[in-house]
Amino acid sequence: MVQSLAYLRESASQTAGPYVHIGLAPGAAGFDIFASELGQDIAGPAATGERIRVEGAVYDGTGTTVKDVLIEVWQADAAGIYPQSADPRADAAAAGFRGWGRVISDFDTGLWGFDTIKPGSVMGRNNRPMAPHLNLWIVARGINIGLNTRLYFDDEDNSADPVLNLVEQPARRATLIAARTAPGIYRFDIRLQGDGETVFFDI
Repeated sequence: MVQSLAYLRESASQTAGPYVHIGLAPGAAGFDIFASELGQDIAGPAATGERIRVEGAVYDGTGTTVKDVLIEVWQADAAGIYPQSADPRADAAAAGFRGWGRVISDFDTGLWGFDTIKPGSVMGRNNRPMAPHLNLWIVARGINIGLNTRLYFDDEDNSADPVLNLVEQPARRATLIAARTAPGIYRFDIRLQGDGETVFFDI
């Protein structure tokens, strides 16, 4: 007897596949709609702070590069202020700072990268400061529900970060830390499964 699984059916809104680029990054999908892709400029040209570049790739469980990744980035400015209304200090955010962006991997190599400013320490729950970090949301073909993770910096003091310390094993915490490879340049690879699997958050 075949069991009815009607309650597990996915809706169209959960389907990433090739449609994610048509809807969110039409230029990358070959549709000439916007002068430039939405979200390419995360910090804005006038934002103050240390200019940095973050680069990386996403790997599947076999170690193969995933070449159709879309990553969204949310971050605070150099003073640790988000420009969105959820931050009560939003009015004091750096002039022109957006704090949100979208990056698409190269369809041939799978490599991705974006330019922004390094965020400051953010005040978390119960007035506990969090180390400078970027919030990332990842979708690609086969990832029907976006994956949430964080990127911390290896040249910052992350020891007291309340979120990072929720991850008990040091080896697992290390999957959330980007390596500084040159002045102003950081490398952050995301592994979906297997050895060195990146920590993802259920939020």
